[in-house]
Amino acid sequence: MPHEFQVLESEQVYEGRVISLRRDTVAMPGGGSSVREVVHHPGAVAVVALDDQDRVLLLRQYRHPVGRHLWELPAGLRDEDGEPPLETAKRELAEEALLAAGRWSLLVTVNNSPGFSDELVQIYLAEDLSAVDRPEGFLVEHEEADMTLERVPLTDAVQRVFDGDIRNSSAVAGLLAAAQVRATSARLRPADAG
Repeated sequence: MPHEFQVLESEQVYEGRVISLRRDTVAMPGGGSSVREVVHHPGAVAVVALDDQDRVLLLRQYRHPVGRHLWELPAGLRDEDGEPPLETAKRELAEEALLAAGRWSLLVTVNNSPGFSDELVQIYLAEDLSAVDRPEGFLVEHEEADMTLERVPLTDAVQRVFDGDIRNSSAVAGLLAAAQVRATSARLRPADAG
């Protein structure tokens, strides 16, 4: 019978704008306990936006924690109370890429760093793309003001993953999954799946 990792004690250490940190004391198998630091994250979405020529939209954006620009997918935090993840994905695609999609599927879900964070990223496949206006009230600011967009053949983007040019975990997972879907016609979950 598997051990239940019961939380014996929990202490809030830090509360930030996006993340918080808590220190949990957890019962361990065989007796005793261990302290685990947990970063709470609201979750995020990312979008593999494929056009009718099998080109994927990539964004180049500065990421301060790693001190460099990264190639990424359109993505964003699940920071709007009550907004379903699919709606967040649609909003982010419109805000960052000025695109809408006629067909959506849930491609993969990823726990980025489960050793210390509860962040869950839901990665969607968006197809049948069309241009839209920037959503009302959205301001391009901070790192997004320096962001560049590029449409790249999916096969080239996958090679860029293997070359080490694309390192963002959501982009790596999403691009490799999209390539597998194209190669095998894998069955995807509905866009509104949990």
